[in-house]
Amino acid sequence: MTEGPRVLIAAEHASARFGGEAALPLHYFRVLRRRGVPVWLLTHARTRDELAQLYPGDERIHYIEDSAWHRAMWRIGKHLPDAISYATTGFLSRLSTQLAQRRLARRLVREHGITVVHQPMPVSPREPSMLHGLGAPVLIGPMNGGMDYPPAFRRQRGVFERALIGFGRASATLLNRLMPGKRRAAALLVANRRTREALPAGVCTEVVELVENGVDLSVWRAPEAGAARSGDAATTFVYMGRLVDWKAVDLLLRAFAQARSGAQPMRLWILGDGSERSRLEALAQELGIAGADASAIGSVFFAGWLAQSECAERLRDADCLVLPSLLECGGAVVLEAMSMAKPVIATAWGGPLDYLDPSCGVLVPPDSRDAIIAGFASAMIAMASSEPVRRRLGAEGLRKVRHEFDWELKVDRVLALYGDAIVRAGGPCAPSAPLQEPSGPLR
Repeated sequence: MTEGPRVLIAAEHASARFGGEAALPLHYFRVLRRRGVPVWLLTHARTRDELAQLYPGDERIHYIEDSAWHRAMWRIGKHLPDAISYATTGFLSRLSTQLAQRRLARRLVREHGITVVHQPMPVSPREPSMLHGLGAPVLIGPMNGGMDYPPAFRRQRGVFERALIGFGRASATLLNRLMPGKRRAAALLVANRRTREALPAGVCTEVVELVENGVDLSVWRAPEAGAARSGDAATTFVYMGRLVDWKAVDLLLRAFAQARSGAQPMRLWILGDGSERSRLEALAQELGIAGADASAIGSVFFAGWLAQSECAERLRDADCLVLPSLLECGGAVVLEAMSMAKPVIATAWGGPLDYLDPSCGVLVPPDSRDAIIAGFASAMIAMASSEPVRRRLGAEGLRKVRHEFDWELKVDRVLALYGDAIVRAGGPCAPSAPLQEPSGPLR
């Protein structure tokens, strides 16, 4: 009988609290650990408190401690716009973490007989990796990126930000030669064709498509069939995510201001925090839609940051998820809403297109600011007008998640890929032929 894999998950962060791509390594570790697969986790010490609460005393979790360099990059980066900070000080900080991880990973591979290393993040297809030469094959991904704003919103980025992204795009091939993790990987995992086309020239040719996100159905549980929702007859829309400019929550507020003037009672909950929160709260006041509490009809309530379990409770009590994002490569919140049998209204761009179709939600074309506002307002009115439509769309979304996006199914596929990599562990992948440089930004 062939012995199963012994796995090391290596990532900058492994955190449900941080959300986004930081949750991916934690999900792999969680599911593999529960299945009894020998698995180790290597991550930054920023997540130590959270992981210690989840897995007290687990000696298979190892941390890279904060350094003076990390702290300096954080202090500089907090004064920069999010996208610029991610691509500059954030990038330098991540490289520092990976250098430390590389040294520790080599030791862990030797000491514990680890047979495969998995680096799930960062999910940028162009960002280089320092994890190579570890004594075990390395899988990187699933990556997801290679996208830009919709054509009507290309000027959303400032001149400096566009120049920086252009430089990152142009330098990606060189950086991946200097830091050859993606050239020497056993396999590269990509979420979609867009991301495959965004890979730099000369990287590993073993490229496998695997969806980036999945759903933990033990957390995001659908209400029992026929269960009555507590509260009044008003339709509750909910946004979950960071409050940053590319999420376009300002357009959602304007759409809600239009939609609530119709005959159907409704409310909007904003779950999340970020650099745009004060500006968005001021806009809600200006539009006359700011609410004092979550129960106010015809109003927007800013709940701030909530733990994952609290978000799940809020979503269970809501009727529909709304996601107006203009640069959403992934969109895990879409799958989380679908897993709770909630319909979704989202911008028809990027990640939501990988999950949604007319059977389980509404996709609003991002043709212009006015088009998004009008499209979301119209869809919200339609959702508020028909509970049977909401139930039908929600039921189809739940069916789709259970058949395609359950984390258990995703880990089944990843285990097979681990096995393939171990079998091929005789050497690194050969470099590919040069690829045409795509037009998307470095994510």
